[in-house]
Amino acid sequence: MKKAILLATAFISTFTFANVDTVKTNLAKNNPDVNVQNIQATEMKGIYSGSLNGQIVYLNDDAQHILAGSMVRLKDKQNLTKNLVIQQSSLDWKKLPLNDAIKVVKGNGKRQIAVFTDPNCRYCKELEVELKKLNNVTINIFVLAFKPQSVAPSKKIFCEKNPAQAWDDLISKGYEPTGNKSCENPIDRNLALARTLGISGTPTIIFSNGFKVSGAYPAEQIEQIFKEFGL
Repeated sequence: MKKAILLATAFISTFTFANVDTVKTNLAKNNPDVNVQNIQATEMKGIYSGSLNGQIVYLNDDAQHILAGSMVRLKDKQNLTKNLVIQQSSLDWKKLPLNDAIKVVKGNGKRQIAVFTDPNCRYCKELEVELKKLNNVTINIFVLAFKPQSVAPSKKIFCEKNPAQAWDDLISKGYEPTGNKSCENPIDRNLALARTLGISGTPTIIFSNGFKVSGAYPAEQIEQIFKEFGL
């Protein structure tokens, strides 16, 4: 009996993986230009989830159609799509070297986010405006000098008596630190960290539960994320 159960389990496992492989094969054959990643079986028979351009999508065995939207389990009203988004868009907050970040504390500073940003990034400048609207939050700013013209001024920020003010002057007003200053700075480490975390664009926001989003999110949406996760 035990042997029969093991054989049955192996059969089911093989069958499941075969279906996932079938979806991948059909997608590659019929739509090679559509790059759906992280394809896996869902609780709904014959339906598979995947990620496309950062969005959760669903497809069936023949991979002829893609559906975007939320999958909800009716018995407990659990949003399975939301769970997938969190799972696929999360990082380990505890692994962030916060000592390399510029810390801006607003109000009681109880809530925390990390922001990866470049002083010459247009959308980073837009996000900075939104961040000023937040209260009771600690903003850990990881300066990423992705653009060549950002390297020198970014390094000089850390030579100033008040790096947080120097950062605000640079990104909000375009005022670069003056003089030929040279000091210990985390710019190279921040770039290496970004590569390790798979962050290739700015701005990127990481919440204290590890949830990651990209783009110049309005303050209202940031507050909504805080609320949804109880942060």
